[in-house]
Amino acid sequence: MDDKLVSIYIMDKQYQVPASLTIMRALEYAGYKLVRGAGCRGGFCGACATVYRITGNSELHVALACQTIVQEGMRLAQIVSFPANRSHYDFASLRADGATLLSIYPELELCKGCNTCTKACPQELEVMDYVAAALRGDIGLAADKSFDCIMCGLCTARCPGELTPYNIALLARRLYGAFIAPRSRHLAKRIEEIQEGQFDPALAELESLSLDELKKRYNEREIEK
Repeated sequence: MDDKLVSIYIMDKQYQVPASLTIMRALEYAGYKLVRGAGCRGGFCGACATVYRITGNSELHVALACQTIVQEGMRLAQIVSFPANRSHYDFASLRADGATLLSIYPELELCKGCNTCTKACPQELEVMDYVAAALRGDIGLAADKSFDCIMCGLCTARCPGELTPYNIALLARRLYGAFIAPRSRHLAKRIEEIQEGQFDPALAELESLSLDELKKRYNEREIEK
C-alpha cells in the first residue's frame, strides 16, 4: 500500500488516508462500516454513488466509490438511494412504441438537451443520446445505448429537468427484449428440454452432494474457451 497520506473530508470531518485507496476503501480505513451503499465493490451494481468536491473548487463531481481513487482535499458524501420516479405498469399489456414510453414517463418531454446526465455517468454512457432516442420512439437505439447502465442514479441526481433516465432506459430495454429482439432458437430449445425434465437427474445429483463435493466439482469443471 502506498505510504503517502492525503487529507479527505467525510461529512466535513477530516481524515488522513493512504493515497492509493479507493473512496470505498478510504471510508473503511477511516473507521466507517459500510452497511448500505457497498454492493458488488466491482463497479457493476451502481450502489456506491458518491458526490464530492475538492477543497477550494466549487465544481461538483460524481463517481462510484468502489472505482474512484481519493484525492487531496476531497470532500465526500455518499448517496445510497434516490427519491426518483419509477412508474408502475402492466408490462404484458404494453406496446413497443414511443407512445408507450411517453405515457409512462411523460417527463421525457422535459429533457433540456443539456447533456448533464452524460457528464454524470460513471460508465461514460451517452445518456442524453438514449433519452433522445426514447423521446423519438426509437426503442432499439435507446436499449442499445443504455445496455451498460448500472442504475446508479447519478444521471437523475444531476438532471435539471428531473428525468429518471435509468428507469426510462430500463423500460426501453424490457420492451426491446420482449417485443422487438429476434427470438433465440437455441434458448427456446433449451427451455423445452428443461420443461421435459431432461436435466432433472443431473440437478438431483447436485442437490445430493455435500458443500465440499460441490466446491470440488465446481473447481474441476471444464471451462469453455
